[in-house]
Amino acid sequence: MDKDFRAVILHGFSNDEAVSIMRAVKSLGPGAPSPAFATTTPANLGWKLEDLLAQLAKEHAAARKRAAGA
Repeated sequence: MDKDFRAVILHGFSNDEAVSIMRAVKSLGPGAPSPAFATTTPANLGWKLEDLLAQLAKEHAAARKRAAGA
């Protein structure tokens, strides 16, 4: 995992609350690093944090690659 990888994991928020939080973080400015966002699920609540972060890093890198190619 990239040493500069950042993630925000949300638990217990409604969809509207989660979207508001994501927008607030993204509004920090264009110079701020873009973190990966995730919400907990029944499946990932049992994961070790290290495994969850590794999966998020992988998915975030793939999404950024797709966005760059679009």
